[in-house]
Amino acid sequence: MANKTSTAQKGIGYKIKNMTDTNMLLTITIVIFFLMYIGAIVFQGEGFLRPQTFLSMLNANGALIITSCGMSLVMITGGIDISVGGVVALVSMCSAVYLDYHNGSILGAVLISLGIGLAFGIVQGYLVAYLDIQPFIVSLAGMFFARGMTTIVNTNPFNVQNEAFVALKDTRVIVPGLGSVNKLGRYVDAYVEIGVVVALLVVILMFIMLRWTKLGRSFYAVGGNQQSALMLGINVRRTKFLSHLICSLLAGIGGFVYFLHVGSGSASHAMGMEMNAIASSIIGGTMLTGGVGNIIGTLFGVLSLSTIQNIVSSAGLDQAWWTGITIAAMLCLFLVIQSVVMSRKKKAQSLNK
Repeated sequence: MANKTSTAQKGIGYKIKNMTDTNMLLTITIVIFFLMYIGAIVFQGEGFLRPQTFLSMLNANGALIITSCGMSLVMITGGIDISVGGVVALVSMCSAVYLDYHNGSILGAVLISLGIGLAFGIVQGYLVAYLDIQPFIVSLAGMFFARGMTTIVNTNPFNVQNEAFVALKDTRVIVPGLGSVNKLGRYVDAYVEIGVVVALLVVILMFIMLRWTKLGRSFYAVGGNQQSALMLGINVRRTKFLSHLICSLLAGIGGFVYFLHVGSGSASHAMGMEMNAIASSIIGGTMLTGGVGNIIGTLFGVLSLSTIQNIVSSAGLDQAWWTGITIAAMLCLFLVIQSVVMSRKKKAQSLNK
């Protein structure tokens, strides 16, 4: 009996010790998120205890979840894409102008969004993968181009009045069993917006692709070691191209989801979204050096950022710099954690030699 117990204990210790970098960083991210959320419930009242508070975080960040998934994919391959915020703004403005000024249809707006994302993905992916230009420089040019084009399309912000779009924007998906009673004693259903459903579908599809497909394994291989990937017969250039293509395509989808949430076009939309996407990916366990990352972790990274913002706001610290300071502190924490994980990996490799 004692031997069985010691074996079980040894097995748990063995699993923790031999946990992959991706799983370890994912576990740390999830644990820290739940600790933060529980702390918010304990110290800042029951507002965080209502299910709708959590669902509202999803509603406000559906577009960020989608763009962060694309960012994580590029970072897994060892690249970066800072054009996603500009693409989101351009998609939002083009869709708004098309629907209001040209009496367009929702299907047409969706196709425009996908087309813009694909165009950016093809150009940027080709420049990075086949011309060997640094992805930061390429995506920086893409960001400036997207922001400039947004202003060219229309300079004045406006709310979309297209009836079909307004009806779609106001559609709510009721989540049964999670409603609550308001101050007037009425039961209010919990709900999510359509964009949240799209975002969760993207997370699921991306997770399946990275976990169980040959293409997904290729992304990790290229990010981990390009020379080894070449020796394994992986087409490194094509893999890099596809990572940027998918990232920009997701930015296009995220742009339409963002448009669905705000219901307007403006050149100032999605300012800083690319930085939030990078921060969410890092907090979610995606390493800047490539080869390590998990889409589920990215989802929790977005939720962690939103939780920080809600905690700061609930504490009465409405100044924007308080949120910036807390996010910076959290980023530093996760960068230190990633550094520790990397040193652990190098130490294990040296012992194996």
